[in-house]
Amino acid sequence: MGLLTQLGTFPLAPVRGVAWVMERVMEAAENEYYDTEPVERELAELERALLAGDIDEETFDRREDELLDRLDEIRAHEQGTDT
Repeated sequence: MGLLTQLGTFPLAPVRGVAWVMERVMEAAENEYYDTEPVERELAELERALLAGDIDEETFDRREDELLDRLDEIRAHEQGTDT
């Protein structure tokens, strides 16, 4: 960029800065949303609860299906085939 271009677009600098920050926030939120680790951890915790007798088989099956669907969604996103 030339000096005149920079001076001419200087008033837009705060807008560009806010847009950059928003892009970083969106990236971080998306990375957190599509992280498999919390879902896998919850699956393991769910199995422990079933084995300990804290939840019944029906509750386990329902919640396990939800978590496995979530893992499918994450994997589809990672492969670029969002459903």
